[in-house]
Order: sequence, then structure tokens, then C-alpha cells
Amino acid sequence: MEIKHYFSIALLCITAALPAKPAERAERLNGLWDATITWDKVTIPFPIELKSQGGRVEGALFNGEERVTSTGGSFSNGVLHLSFDHYATHLDAKLVDGVLTGQYGGTRAKMHDFEARPHRELPISKVQVPDISGLWDIPIESAKGEHAWRLMVRQEGAKASAAILRVDGDTGLLTGRYTDGKFVLNTFDGGRGFHLELVPESANKLGLTYSGIHSAEKQLIALRPSEARAEGIPEPTDPEKHTRMKDPSDPLRFSFPDLSGNMVSNADARFRGKVVLVNITGSWCPNCHDEAPFLEELYKKYRSLGLEIVALDFEEAEQFKDPTRLPAFVKKYGLEYTYLIAGIPDELQQKLPQAENLNSWPTTFFVGRDGRVRAVHAGFAAKASGEFHSEMRQRFTNTVEQLLSENAQPVSSN
Repeated sequence: MEIKHYFSIALLCITAALPAKPAERAERLNGLWDATITWDKVTIPFPIELKSQGGRVEGALFNGEERVTSTGGSFSNGVLHLSFDHYATHLDAKLVDGVLTGQYGGTRAKMHDFEARPHRELPISKVQVPDISGLWDIPIESAKGEHAWRLMVRQEGAKASAAILRVDGDTGLLTGRYTDGKFVLNTFDGGRGFHLELVPESANKLGLTYSGIHSAEKQLIALRPSEARAEGIPEPTDPEKHTRMKDPSDPLRFSFPDLSGNMVSNADARFRGKVVLVNITGSWCPNCHDEAPFLEELYKKYRSLGLEIVALDFEEAEQFKDPTRLPAFVKKYGLEYTYLIAGIPDELQQKLPQAENLNSWPTTFFVGRDGRVRAVHAGFAAKASGEFHSEMRQRFTNTVEQLLSENAQPVSSN
């Protein structure tokens, strides 16, 4: 009996010393983690949620309440791998002593340092916090001809969230809190990342430090809109007046190959007498990721009534050599409308010479049943933009419904 007893104890000890099964080890990843990514000199904190099930690991990044989920993932020999094919990026990190360290990046985003620790709730600040909630204007002379951006701030005590809306679209939702006399806010959703510091200077003015993974640090100010107008600062750019057709009477022309290599033209029978949204896009563009699901929603709702949507896609040269991101982008958002490969981003003006001041990603042309452009909308204000997102959705819908209600004869596009 003693021999059996000792043998049982030895067997238990050996079993306990054996490495955990892969699925068991992966369970240690489950939950919310506090992560950082260091992009050159910018370090951006952000949450990442990890979930393991049946040997598969899924990671979720966040844009406010929106989840940006990985397209594949694994955990083996202590190394976490997550792929985000729709951004052509991936994360590789090793788990050591409860800390994940590694790198994130890919084709467009070179590899950058990543670190994550299990989430820890920070204590709620008991100091008096100034109220900066509401709408602000940021005076700026941008390369796209803007004179001001919009800043939208939501606040609950020391916690705050904000988004900057430019002519291209918004930054995504930055979140953070008030500490040491300033609000420190960050966001990273896999394709874009921003760091924002807001220092209250008066009831109508904020000091603002703004930097991102693709933009250098800027020292700016933000003013309440009434104060900005009083100082002679123009309102932020109207997205419906930014881009125009050089000749409004001229039908919009395009002719590019689809993803199968077949040439598609505005003169094709499938578009004749239809309302067509011609969308300038690129799978590298975060605001285009925001817009694509909404366009698919419109397409499903109005296709039977005569709506067609054509995406003119501009990708970097390396994506033409190995086109992996765009098919993953189309698959990720379940896009069924027409996708055409138009060129590289630097060729935008050359490929669409009929348009004037065409420099926003995305841009959408609303083409009536007669083949002429009836409206142009620059950029896409996503959910982080709050009321501007709601208003934009309504304008898109109203314009589509108005054009569908018309029965004009199509004009020749030759």
C-alpha cells in the first residue's frame, strides 16, 4: 500500500510540473489589458481585450464602443499572434511574468513596440475638475485648405472623451482623464492612433497638444465657436462644399478594372438610368473603414430602387504586388457593391481630372439618373463625431432618396 501511495504522490508531482496545455495557457490571456504602443516618440496607451476559445485567440481594439476585432489569432509557446488583415497588420507579443511585450505593425505601419499588462482600475480623482464638455473650434491652416477643425468633448467628472473632426473625417474617440491640471486622452484602433492633451486656460480657451502615429506633434489652441467667430476665425470646412466638379454639366466618367481584372465603366448598362454613388477610397484609410459599412447599409436598403455604389480604390504600390489588404477589407465589412482598382493615392488628381479640390479620403460623388454629379461629400464623420455623424447619415440618406425619386433620362457619357 505504501508503494502505491508513494507512486500516486510522485505521479501527482510530475503531472503538476508538466507544462500547461496550449488551451489552458491561453486562458491566462482572457480579459482586458492595459496596453501601450510606441510610435517613434509617441507612446499611446489603449485597452485591448483578449479572448481564447477552442485554441483560437481573438483580440479586440476599441474606438469608443465600437470593437475592431482581429481576423485571426493564436497563442503558442508563450507567444501571442494576432492578425488584422483588413489593415495588413499583425501583433506578436511574448507573455513573461504576466506582461505581454512585442511589436505591432505591417505593410504600411512599420513594426513598433507594444506592451500590455492586465487591466487595473485607476482610483477616481477627488480634485475639482473644470468642465470642458461641448463643442470647440481649433484654428489651423491645414494642407487641405482648412482654417479650423472641430473638437467635441464629452465629460463625466474627471473622465473625458473627445474627437477631432477634420475634412477627411474624425480621429476616432480618444478617452482618458484629468490629471495634473490637464486632460490626457488617447486612442488606438489598429489603423490610427492619437494622443491629445487639453489644458483649460479659461472658460473659452484650451491649450492643446496633438500628435499621432502618422502626424507630428502640434501645439494648438481650441476656442468656443462664439469666441472663434469673434476673433475672425472662419468656421470649419463644410464637407459638402470642399470638392466640386469643374463642369457640373459634364457626366462623371470612370473606367477601371474590378478585383477580377474586368474593366468597368460608367457607360456600362448596369449604371444606365441609375443613381450612382462614386466613392473615392483606400483600404489604408481609417476613415474609409468607418464609411464602408454605412455605404453597404445604403446599398442593401436602396439597391432594389435603383441605387448603385462604385468604389474607386487607390492603394499603395506594394499592395499591387501583393494585394492582401483590400480583399480582407471587403470581406471584413461584407461589401457587395462594386469595387474598382483605380491606382495609387498620388494618382488621384490624374485619374479623376473632372474634380476640383479633390484631396479628402474618402470623398463621395452623388450621381443622378442623368449621369451628372448632383452633390459631393468630402470625408466621413463617424460615430465618434456624435451629432455630426447623425446629421451626415441623414444628409446622405435624403440625397439618395431625392435622386431616386427623379426620372430624368440618362445623358450620353461619350
